This record gives sequence, structure tokens and C-alpha cells, in this order.
Amino acid sequence: MAYLTVLRECARRLADRGRPGRLAAIPAGRDASPALPADTYLYRAWRRVVQNIPGQCSLCQCPAPGGRLCPQCETELVYSLRHTTTPRCAVCALALNPDGSCPDCQARRPAFDRVIAAFDYDNPGDLLIHRFKHGCFVDAPMLAGLLADAVRQAALPLPPATILVPVPSSRAAILRRGFNPAAEVARYLARDLGLACKPWLLRRSREGVRQAYLSKPERMRGAEHLYCCPVSVPQAAIAVVDDVITTGSTLHAIAGLFKRAGAASVYGLVLARTPRPPARTE
Repeated sequence: MAYLTVLRECARRLADRGRPGRLAAIPAGRDASPALPADTYLYRAWRRVVQNIPGQCSLCQCPAPGGRLCPQCETELVYSLRHTTTPRCAVCALALNPDGSCPDCQARRPAFDRVIAAFDYDNPGDLLIHRFKHGCFVDAPMLAGLLADAVRQAALPLPPATILVPVPSSRAAILRRGFNPAAEVARYLARDLGLACKPWLLRRSREGVRQAYLSKPERMRGAEHLYCCPVSVPQAAIAVVDDVITTGSTLHAIAGLFKRAGAASVYGLVLARTPRPPARTE
């Protein structure tokens, strides 16, 4: 009954104002001090209800609540990134060399400040990403929830007024998939974390070759001048949302773009991190 009361109150406020993204804040209850935007409050209430609905795990098909993974699969999915004994770079989350250096950051100082990833792009995480990017967009809330958990558990929290900006897909990719995976994740992530999502701050200025076919140097060159920021973002904290980070070339180019537009800090929030440098292409 408590869930129904919460949903009825949210529905009343939505009906009163009619514009979910511009609702007045709902005062927090006894359990929490800050007030929440009404659309965030509604989303969290909806998630609490959904989490009590029986479902199936997306990986093993065992019973799992609310469209999430079962506890065993979720633990195995995030284990290598959060509990591995292999040291990770504090900036890009890549596995370090035996001497403690980062294979990527020592070759090129990244323009972004830090990367937070939900899991490694390795079995079984690569299966989830592949299925999501090839049409299973119903997994977006579950994947965004995993990323939100990683953000909350990060050693250093994001600034309170961080703005989420998804990486724009190419026109060909949107026509092929029917949606932008990064935008879907950012939409749910913003509601889960109570942050603003402003996809219009980043535009794609031209089409490019699919990065899966490119070597690391080619990815670095191809990411240059691929995006543009149409407005200035003075002293803003920007979190760029994407599905996978491999070489970091896209995030590096976008971070440099935002910092030239005035951003104080740029973070990368990604579903999956390739744990090791990609094989060199001769």
C-alpha cells in the first residue's frame, strides 16, 4: 500500500503541472534530507515497485526481481572490475602494467578527469553489451542501474550538479539499431542519480567509420573533429555517458571539446571497460 500511495502522489503532481521535467521538488521524507525533483522521485518509486515483480535474469534465465540480474550473475559480472587483485588506473580504469604504469595514460595524458565503469567488457559483460546494442533496449534500465551502483560506490563522488551528456550515435547506427544505446542509458541514469541529462550539449558534426574496424592510432585520428559543442559550459561538471570504452579516444576528444567550451571537469560514465589494451594492429 505504501508504494501505491507514493505513485498516487506522483501522479497527482504530474497531472497538476503536466510537464514532468519541470516539476517542483517533492520534499523528502523522514529517511532523507534533500528534496528530490518530482520526476526523479517518481522514477525511484517506480523502480521500488518494479523490483518486487518476479522476472528472469537476462544472463542465466533464473528468477530475478524487477528486470535485474540475479544476485549470482550480478556478483560475477562486476567482480573483475571491483574486486580484482589486478591494480587499475585511477583515471581510465585500465589494468596497469607490472611496473604500475598505465599503458594508455603514459602514452597520452587524457583530457578527461576520471572514468567510472559498471563492469569489464569481458565474458559475460560483452554478451550483455552485444545484445543491448543490437536491439534489446529493454535492458537499458537494468544496465543503467548497474552503472548507478558503480557511481555511488566510487571512491570519489561526482559533483552534485554534474550534467549527463550521452555520446551521439552516427546516423547509420541509429538507422541500423533504431535507437542510441548511450542516450537510453543516460536517460535512466539521470533519473536514478537525480542528475540533469542534456544531450543537446554534444552534437555529431560528421559521420565516421565504425571504430570496431580501426586500430588505436586510427581511432585517435578519427575521433578528432567528429563532435561539436554548440554552446559554452562555463565551470560545468560534465559526465559523458557511453556504452564501452576501449582506447578512450572518443572520450578524450569529447573531454577536450568540453574543456575548451569552459567545463571545469569531464568524467566518463560507461557500462563496460575493456580491461586490457586492444591488440596492436600492424
